[in-house]
Amino acid sequence: MVQKIIIREAENNDRDAIAEVILDAYHQYSEIMPEPLWLTYRKSFLESVHDEAPIARIIAKIDKKIIGSALLFSSSETAYGKPELGIHSPILRLLAVSPSARGLGVATHLIHEAASRSRELGATTLNLHTSEMMASAIKLYYRLGFKRAYETDLMNGETLVQGFRLDLQTSVRTTAG
Repeated sequence: MVQKIIIREAENNDRDAIAEVILDAYHQYSEIMPEPLWLTYRKSFLESVHDEAPIARIIAKIDKKIIGSALLFSSSETAYGKPELGIHSPILRLLAVSPSARGLGVATHLIHEAASRSRELGATTLNLHTSEMMASAIKLYYRLGFKRAYETDLMNGETLVQGFRLDLQTSVRTTAG
């Protein structure tokens, strides 16, 4: 029996569960990143979960368990503290799906919800950043219509963090599933 995925706004008491999902989902990168970089990265995303900067904390649940999450920020300044990137439309960060729930379409549901919320805010684009180590995520982004936004690339130490952008005016306006 296929279990129904529920997408909703997180409540304040969901923040620890969101942090747990992110740690679980991103743990695989701790094995390939230099430890100091991983510890900085880990600290950054835990701070983002508990910070007030996100304009939305979107979660995915099956039954009563949070199995995925995504944070939506209003700009590059609120997302990264980098106004110089010049992104003044929503940015999707820390898209995470528990390894046990991968392959169920959870990430697609979360991205569609982030796009829908961005449209509701009057935005014409949805942005995100990722690196080459997240190859499966990059394939998903392309499949969902994101294009490379080279002008928003940035460096994190020696790692190129690639910018992607979804045109919300021309992308498919359907919900996942």
